[in-house]
Amino acid sequence: QVQLVESGGGLVQAGGSLRLSCAAPGSIFSRNVMAWYRQAPGQRRELLATITTVGSTNYADSVKGRFTISRDAARNTVYLQMNTLKPEDTATYYCATDAPEWKYWGQGTQVTVSS
Repeated sequence: QVQLVESGGGLVQAGGSLRLSCAAPGSIFSRNVMAWYRQAPGQRRELLATITTVGSTNYADSVKGRFTISRDAARNTVYLQMNTLKPEDTATYYCATDAPEWKYWGQGTQVTVSS
């Protein structure tokens, strides 16, 4: 059973920042693209950002320029730095790996942005 563990969510005012973390087993982390998704109530899960094993990144238009994905091989951890947060960023945020099926998911961490 592959376990991804997210942390770093919380309540923040609009315009603020948060950094999410996702720890993965080393054997999985070192070989796979990592991704961040989010899902708001009543909405479909949205792919936000991906990062390859060599650090190439891609972002959804909705977060480009505000969010940054990064990975730390020494800690087997992927991060999502979220700046200039908006109320519409309120959602449960998930990390995932083992593309393209995204076989493994974390439990999610809640981000709430107040206006």
